[in-house]
Amino acid sequence: MSTDHGRITVAAVDLGAESGRVVTANFDGVKLDLQVQRRFANTPSRRDGALRWDVDGLWSQISSALADLAVGDRPIAAVGVDTWGVDYGLLGNADSATPGALIDAPISYRDERNSESLAKALAEVGSAALYQATGTQIMQINSLFALMADVRTMPNRLQQARKLLMMPDVFHHLLSGSQVTEYTAASTTGAMNMATGQWATELLESLGVPTHMLPEIVSSGTDVGGITGDLATGQLAGARVILPPGHDTASAVVAVPFAQPGGLFISSGTWSLAGVEIGDAIVNADTQAKNLTNEGGYHGTIRLLRNVMGLWILQQCRRQWASEGTDLTYPQIAEMASRETPLVSIINPDAMDFLPPGDMPSRIRAYCAKRALPVPQTIGEVARCVVDSLALSYRATVNDIAAATGRRSPSINIVGGGANHTLLSQVSADATGLPVYCGPVEATALG
Repeated sequence: MSTDHGRITVAAVDLGAESGRVVTANFDGVKLDLQVQRRFANTPSRRDGALRWDVDGLWSQISSALADLAVGDRPIAAVGVDTWGVDYGLLGNADSATPGALIDAPISYRDERNSESLAKALAEVGSAALYQATGTQIMQINSLFALMADVRTMPNRLQQARKLLMMPDVFHHLLSGSQVTEYTAASTTGAMNMATGQWATELLESLGVPTHMLPEIVSSGTDVGGITGDLATGQLAGARVILPPGHDTASAVVAVPFAQPGGLFISSGTWSLAGVEIGDAIVNADTQAKNLTNEGGYHGTIRLLRNVMGLWILQQCRRQWASEGTDLTYPQIAEMASRETPLVSIINPDAMDFLPPGDMPSRIRAYCAKRALPVPQTIGEVARCVVDSLALSYRATVNDIAAATGRRSPSINIVGGGANHTLLSQVSADATGLPVYCGPVEATALG
């Protein structure tokens, strides 16, 4: 790697489901110094009958930020990308209209098309077979059900595909031409056997999903080549593309400064992923009943966790209030929530009611009214309802993981953007009875 007087500088591209950032990390042999070079929004939009990600727009932001580094004052030794999980892009084959390039814009996991696929899979093979084959939490968002939707609603999409790449690997392909997928990103699909670390091809074929386009799964830390194309100039000329843990939570866990061994992490952002690191997957009837998932971690570890709906609900509430003329910051919303009586209104944040984008305050009110619960009316009441509900979900997850592993975590570390939410952190400590440590906020980029 390129160094400058013992220093190494790398660039990390961290893409979340709401925003992205390009970060440089300078390492002097003792400490890391992170600098955010650029931030930008990441919002899917409905095109061609589906909710799709704007890969072209994201790549424009990423490549422009990297181009700025190319004319900077320090050589960049390596570049890597992490993103949210489950979503994928498809490279065209020789017979497609776009050989070697994406067939179309990747479809978001929040698109409603997956619901019918989930019902079909449960009817055909059952939840036990799905879980035993993969060890993965059965959720509508899983890539497996998106692939089934491709077969059902747009079969030409898979027929034209030469290679399936998970979202971080779409950008690694743009950077270096690589066509492999990284272990932690593949582990979010619900289409990989977590016990073997290989694709669950038998399950896929039994559900009618072709497997010709599945890529080789490689470990985080794999060097997939140098930067190619117009970016391979100046301070980026010698940069290598090295795969980090491609799933953003897996990267975040690398950076968690656990207060005690065996501590529990909550990677808090659009989603809240709460879990522990273990050596081997736990796939049995108990973990299935508790809806716990085994996902890949750095260096082949397993993250036993639960995907809990996170700050997405508050993000959508804030958007709705802004559209109605009340544009508030998250700290302002938290302050309003802190003045409300706790535990008045409680929702299940993982209910399908709250998965798609839209008018979230109205959905919360409708959810409560339907169940004869107190209906939150004001901004403060709605926000308090969300915060309390998330904290109680964390408590349930803490208890279920303790039962599955046979040991109770001594503490919780909250990392990511949610670490800034002081009220949620305090309520989580109250709900779980565990000490809660907050930060780093940029854990994903750091990892």
